[in-house]
Amino acid sequence: MSAVYLLLLMLPLVSAQTYHWGPCPNPKVQPSFNVQQYMGRWYEIAKLPASFEKGKCIEANYAVRKDGTIQVLNSQFYKDKVRVAEGTAVIPDKREPAQLGVSFSYFTPYSPYWILSTDYTSLSVVYSCTDVLRLFHVDYAWILGRSRFLPPETVRYAQDLLIGEGIDLFRMQSTDQTGCKDD
Repeated sequence: MSAVYLLLLMLPLVSAQTYHWGPCPNPKVQPSFNVQQYMGRWYEIAKLPASFEKGKCIEANYAVRKDGTIQVLNSQFYKDKVRVAEGTAVIPDKREPAQLGVSFSYFTPYSPYWILSTDYTSLSVVYSCTDVLRLFHVDYAWILGRSRFLPPETVRYAQDLLIGEGIDLFRMQSTDQTGCKDD
């Protein structure tokens, strides 16, 4: 009874997310992932809905800090201004360097941020999933590019990769990268 009540209380919180019944899928990640090659700027091409991403011109910039953690700077243009969120990524298990954890607050646990595939120079396919009492899961998926626009066949390749790993892309949407100011 209490699990159902908790689920009902949480539904408004996940309404802007993508959630499914049952536990998270367990997709394969990039083999021999090289974190140094991954650093730098990535532009969001498409995503599953995320309540914290409502704007346009969304990008992420990654840099290794002196302490070995990774600085994550996410920015988006929303309500007539650039909004930036700084977070920290860590590699909890050095044997699986493509399975990062990311947090944007000292008070929140690290969320999964798994790089399923990347060529480091043009495309990255990222997935995140959190189980809620093993009753349902909330997931996110991002297709990222080193440029603001990717060829349609590259986007389709990334979508097919996600679908092949059992990730439902019904709600995936393109990110508006038009009219953005570049540094």
